[in-house]
Amino acid sequence: MFRGMHAAAARPIDGIFKALADPTRRQVIARLSRSPASVSELAEPFEMALPSFVEHLKVLEGCGLVSSRKAGRVRTYRIESKRLRLAEDWLSQQRSLWEERLDRLDAYALSLKEKRK
Repeated sequence: MFRGMHAAAARPIDGIFKALADPTRRQVIARLSRSPASVSELAEPFEMALPSFVEHLKVLEGCGLVSSRKAGRVRTYRIESKRLRLAEDWLSQQRSLWEERLDRLDAYALSLKEKRK
């Protein structure tokens, strides 16, 4: 039962981390953290065909990290900070968990050292 619940809860975060695994998409997220931008503004620093770049945007939009709006012929993207916060919260929980585990390991190692004296 726990395994199934865990897998269902992990799905959104899995998509976020898959999207962030690509350096191009991470650069897009970094750029959008400053301000919304059009597709052409986002694509400009990358040496790739526009259709290939748009696929990166689709991945980011598909997992909810960015959203887009079309006004006339211009599509503008913006970051969805709530979705990015899911990843940040998960990483923070993992950090706390491992800090606690390492603290216990350190205390155990110190107790062994004291017993040897």
